[in-house]
Amino acid sequence: MHETDMTKALIMTIKDWYFSQESSPQIQKVHLVVGKFTCVEPVSLQFTFRSQTQNTFLDGVELVIKETPLIAFCHTCQQEYQPEIGISYACPGCNKPMEDIRSGRELRIDRLECLESQQMEVASI
Repeated sequence: MHETDMTKALIMTIKDWYFSQESSPQIQKVHLVVGKFTCVEPVSLQFTFRSQTQNTFLDGVELVIKETPLIAFCHTCQQEYQPEIGISYACPGCNKPMEDIRSGRELRIDRLECLESQQMEVASI
């Protein structure tokens, strides 16, 4: 389950940012962008995040995941298409193999929502 290693990396990234702040912001939500082609299961990622953050500075923080679709571009047909993951990756117009992925491989922190001085702040890391 590679979600465990990804969660560890996510926590380390947030931890580095958190301890670089002058104050100790109260993180409410962590927003992630996860592409469908990363083979990351959002439910597994959320479970792993909850279990790895218990009794830490991230205990109770909500992990919000936005999934992006797999979108490819065919240079022969000059069109974008959405391959069927696990079924067919070829262009539906000319049947050429997928070679140019435009979306679906993302795996990044989009933003953190923090509660600071009774106001919700959005932090970029």
